[in-house]
Amino acid sequence: MSETTTHLITGAGSGIGEALARRLAARGPAARLWFLVRAEARAAELAERFPGARTVVADLGAPGGLAGALAEQELPARLDSLVHVAGVVELGPVAETGPEVWDETLAVNLTGPAELTRLLLPRLRAARGHVVFVNSGAGLSAGPGWGAYGASKHGLKALADALRAEEAGAGVRVTTVYPGRTATPMQAKVHRQEGREYDPGRWIDPESVATTLLTALDLPRDAQLTDVSVRPGP
Repeated sequence: MSETTTHLITGAGSGIGEALARRLAARGPAARLWFLVRAEARAAELAERFPGARTVVADLGAPGGLAGALAEQELPARLDSLVHVAGVVELGPVAETGPEVWDETLAVNLTGPAELTRLLLPRLRAARGHVVFVNSGAGLSAGPGWGAYGASKHGLKALADALRAEEAGAGVRVTTVYPGRTATPMQAKVHRQEGREYDPGRWIDPESVATTLLTALDLPRDAQLTDVSVRPGP
């Protein structure tokens, strides 16, 4: 990487994405941050919390609009990392999951990241950059009620695997991280859907996942982390 690195993060408003953004922002001028957010209100909030950071307002759930949103910004010519953290979850058995849930889940968790990656690949190639996908344990094995979410995350694994093979010649590294249950707002929602009491102290701290992401990003160029599972400690 160059002395000053540029990173674009989705899902930086809370949880794992916020933890990663804070850690990178602590590096000062050595790290330039861009955030892709769904709403103007979130963009204003992040601009206040991370002075100097830039935002792109776009909806991963509407992948067709990403190109236009990016075209409105003066994005840097080189991008050292693209970190996909944003995601949605809606639990339910396959027998009760309608197409609207499938459409939104696949768009936000899979098609949106694929399109965003495609659009930013020239900048990633220019920097011999790094694409990081925050997947899920459900991307390796999906249990009852996790059909739509698990399918989107299995697809995200396939996307990462194909991308890694395709872009190796351009020097682009690709990492997938599979966190277990992590103490985030999404996890609180999952517990509500499961009808269970939520105790964040039982699960992985987002800071621990952020440490994993930084380890992948900071690894010297002679190596790459490809697939990393992170599980709650004993």
